[in-house]
Amino acid sequence: MIAGPTAVGKTQFAISTAKECESVVISADSRQFYREMKIGTAAPTEEELAQVPHYFVGHLSIHDYYSVSRFEQDVLALLPQLFAKQPAVVMTGGSGLYIDAVCQGIDDLPDPEAQVRNYVHDLFQNEGIEALRAQLRRLDPAYYDRCNLADHKRMMRAVEVSLQMGQPYSDFLKNNRTQRDFDIVKVCLTRPREELFDRINKRTRLMMGQGWLEEAKALYPFRHLNSLNTVGYKELFDYFDGRLTLEQAITDIQTHARRYAKRQMTWFKRDGSGYEMLELS
Repeated sequence: MIAGPTAVGKTQFAISTAKECESVVISADSRQFYREMKIGTAAPTEEELAQVPHYFVGHLSIHDYYSVSRFEQDVLALLPQLFAKQPAVVMTGGSGLYIDAVCQGIDDLPDPEAQVRNYVHDLFQNEGIEALRAQLRRLDPAYYDRCNLADHKRMMRAVEVSLQMGQPYSDFLKNNRTQRDFDIVKVCLTRPREELFDRINKRTRLMMGQGWLEEAKALYPFRHLNSLNTVGYKELFDYFDGRLTLEQAITDIQTHARRYAKRQMTWFKRDGSGYEMLELS
């Protein structure tokens, strides 16, 4: 398992490792799943994809519903086929929750019905995070007291399950680690802070030069979709709406990406994560 913050260099490191192992790469980057978002998610290029077989890159449309539990099921169904051909498989990504789902399992929670999912999505989009917090506090005060109230995705999921099942989300959280029948080696790539931030800033500019603005413009009519509620696209959508200049949107993308990188490192360094830290230079 090769993890790390955005722009640290996971793609090339994973490809190099897979080549050495004569293996394949499984992506655990939840935004690179969507084929319409290649530039803005820094998905592997066609040249990179050609170097070793990749799985879970561009296999979905932004219009498809997908979840961490489905990802867990899909990867676990694929792994026996891959292990039959090679002794090791390389997984890489920066989405900690998706990585944990494969490595140690997650609680078996129901997928929300479309009506429930749309209601919660509209609540957040139209009334903001405070309305989402109020709904969570009403439905599940126990989870409200211990969850990250800045993480709208976790709160949306908790509200969805609570509404769907008619009982608090926290009732379904068992937090039982699942013992996998394969060995897991976990590495987290790091770089010195200023170097990482410089890479984020430069990559943002590079992606703009590769046509990110045009990609975002084509996706603008679908900006309400959860798949597009992510750093980079949100800021460019604000530019299209006239709320930001293009230069301010680019600056905001860089700022928000740096903050996201810090949150990722906090996740991977948390107690019990099991990652070996490897600093690149």
